[in-house]
Amino acid sequence: MLGKTEIRALLDARRPNYALERDLYCDPGVFEADLEQIWYKEWLFAIPAVQLTKTGAYATLQIGAYPVVIVRGADGAIRAFHNVCRHRGQRLCAKETGSAPKIVCPYHQWTYELDGRLLYAKDMQQSFDPAAHGLKPVACKTIGGMVFVCLADTPPDTALLEEKLSTYLAPSGIAEAKVAFTSTIVEKGNWKLVLENNRECYHCGGSHPSLCRTYSDSPTMTAMEGPDSAAPEILEHWKRCEEAGLPSRFTNEPKMQWRLARIPLLNNAESYTMSTKRAVNKLMGQMPFFDAGSLLFYHYPNSWNHFLADHAIVFRVLPVSATETLVTTTWLVPKDAVEGEDYNLKELTEVWEATNDEDRRVVEENQKGILSPAYEPGPYSTVVEEGVIQFIDWYCDLMSARLAPRPALAAE
Repeated sequence: MLGKTEIRALLDARRPNYALERDLYCDPGVFEADLEQIWYKEWLFAIPAVQLTKTGAYATLQIGAYPVVIVRGADGAIRAFHNVCRHRGQRLCAKETGSAPKIVCPYHQWTYELDGRLLYAKDMQQSFDPAAHGLKPVACKTIGGMVFVCLADTPPDTALLEEKLSTYLAPSGIAEAKVAFTSTIVEKGNWKLVLENNRECYHCGGSHPSLCRTYSDSPTMTAMEGPDSAAPEILEHWKRCEEAGLPSRFTNEPKMQWRLARIPLLNNAESYTMSTKRAVNKLMGQMPFFDAGSLLFYHYPNSWNHFLADHAIVFRVLPVSATETLVTTTWLVPKDAVEGEDYNLKELTEVWEATNDEDRRVVEENQKGILSPAYEPGPYSTVVEEGVIQFIDWYCDLMSARLAPRPALAAE
């Protein structure tokens, strides 16, 4: 189990544009460091806001050692709390999703308001102060219909993300959509392997026959350097979409933690379906036409997303162990779309259900190979794995900075 000094030495010694050393993909000490330095400090995508439709609706998630509950209050606000009773530490909400008028501890029935205030604690001494025992809050923001949480006491600034994501998602009407389906799988691989696999389509032609009916595996589809630097077909797509009121051009966080860009689908396809036609016979929000392609949004360390004209697919990644990762996929459709009339659930979900399972197998075999003592890091392709290089650079730079020794305080 590696310590911080050993981890930093591995990061400092890595070869540019090469995969990481074995221990960085499987060592328990590295996993703990990842949790402490990234997962407990960065903003994480949690759920689409429309998952919590009514007062008292809640969703839970486990971020490393921290159980978290997200709930919609009577005032309509969505808040997050540590899912731990302030009495003796019982987990409050055990189900992944649910609804309750109040949050009640199942152990001794301490009762909390949906805004976290402690309302009732039976048989406590006169000196007990309920106001000092409310639920501990977790930083929570809803941006463009997507709910993010952050465990840090001082979360990173989100001003640029809020500006860009809200603008780009506005035509999709994510905040007014509804959940059509959710699936969760466990991939027996390190979370970084899950992200690496997503950040390239080098493997798509050999692994994703269903997806490749509509999604191009050409490196020019994602090789973008800025709002005016892309393949001609993408520039033309941006022009057409922007003339119809759709923000489309490449925009990103300066260190590439997140990126937004709209891309065309293959051969004027309308959606991620086996037929290449629309999956839902209604447009999302204010989308102007069905062949608007896909607005791509990734956010490190735990999300990638596709926003199409007829539906949206949001993905959430959560680390379970050094070699296990939970991947949750949620399909959103227009709120007035009726299953069986406006869309068929199988047609809506089958491409990405298949793709997720194919990715799971790829990641698991990747992890098994890396566990071999014979493994040594190989070179990334600078032609088709630019996204992986960007992710690994982001990860290594952030971890190196946060694991760096702090300067000693000067003696008085």
